Amino acid sequence: MKSIPSFFSHLECSSCRTVHDHTVLQTVCTRCGRSLLAKYDLKSAQRKFTRDQLQSGEGTLWRYRELLPVLFEENVVSLGEGQTPIFRLKRLGSALGIQNLWLKDDSFNATGSFKARGLSVAVSKARELGAKELCIPTAGNAGSALAAYAAAAGLRSHIYMPDDTPQTNVVECRLYGADVHLVRGLISDAATAMNREKDAGWFDVSTMKEPYRLEGKKTLGYEIAVQFSWRLPDVIIYPTGGGTGLIGMWKAFGELGELGWLDKRRPKMVAVQTTGCAPVVRAFEAHAGTSEFWNGASTIATGLRVPKAFADNLILDALYDSEGAAVAVSDDDILATISKVAALEGLLLSPEGAATAAALPTMLESGVISPSSVILLCNTGSGLKYAEVLQRSAGLEQ
Repeated sequence: MKSIPSFFSHLECSSCRTVHDHTVLQTVCTRCGRSLLAKYDLKSAQRKFTRDQLQSGEGTLWRYRELLPVLFEENVVSLGEGQTPIFRLKRLGSALGIQNLWLKDDSFNATGSFKARGLSVAVSKARELGAKELCIPTAGNAGSALAAYAAAAGLRSHIYMPDDTPQTNVVECRLYGADVHLVRGLISDAATAMNREKDAGWFDVSTMKEPYRLEGKKTLGYEIAVQFSWRLPDVIIYPTGGGTGLIGMWKAFGELGELGWLDKRRPKMVAVQTTGCAPVVRAFEAHAGTSEFWNGASTIATGLRVPKAFADNLILDALYDSEGAAVAVSDDDILATISKVAALEGLLLSPEGAATAAALPTMLESGVISPSSVILLCNTGSGLKYAEVLQRSAGLEQ
């Protein structure tokens, strides 16, 4: 077996700091039940690894393999994920009076969403540690990504999703050979059903309940640093359901800072949710350390229909530490923004991605951002996966 020169050293609880064995399958901390984080020997990396090496190599997120947890090449499961483009939104920026408005577009990933990043790394590591069957509750795109990567790895996947999940996601999962369970209710209800029915041999890759999806998502932060020539944007605006991407970027910036490859400036991290499901926004406004379960969650942005994120404490920590913000937008604003961005920029955003652009007027008015700020929006998926939402946005609903 060909080894990877990874600096991965151990797993550590995000709360109580208990160290866990990284050579066996792990979910959450056995002492306190919080998320585990992958840790790296960054002092050794600094001596043996350069910034130039990080930004060269293959055209997938696996160019960062020295700072990822997979230890042997044969276990890497890749479908071309990562290295997605950044677009300058000149016309939208001009319409809003913003001088430097950009979009990181993760719809270019395998399976059409940012979930490919996390599931590529999580499935690779699960295979390395001997898992044969994987399970997940999902709002849609994570299920599609798990089903695809499990198929590529020769593993069995069990997908639990709300019965009103966009049909594209349901069909994708079934075509990839997944065992699909449709559950009445929300993603929280899908998780309850999965936990009730899962076999002892299934490995749970739920958001932030295993440590390696986060490692795939953090590569967003590495790519942003490279694409902005190692001077990070002033503000990064991220659609936040489970929050792994936001937490991952903040982790990446911390690692790059420890390596000495960034100056001390960090972006304001902004979480965007919808008025129909805004537990993080409510917690942020109350200066709380965790969120409360959001009853009656309802929004067209299914990826944001998460009543309570498992790692909400880490989301809020990133917002507070970065002096960022949390903002909620309405479904009507999302629908209008999908049409506006498509007409002005030729980009068809997912409802979640459109939520970040929809939040801009409110943030300008409140002073969270300024017209001269370098602002990066994150589009997490392809609008083409949301046919019913696109019809409404175009005024063509039946």
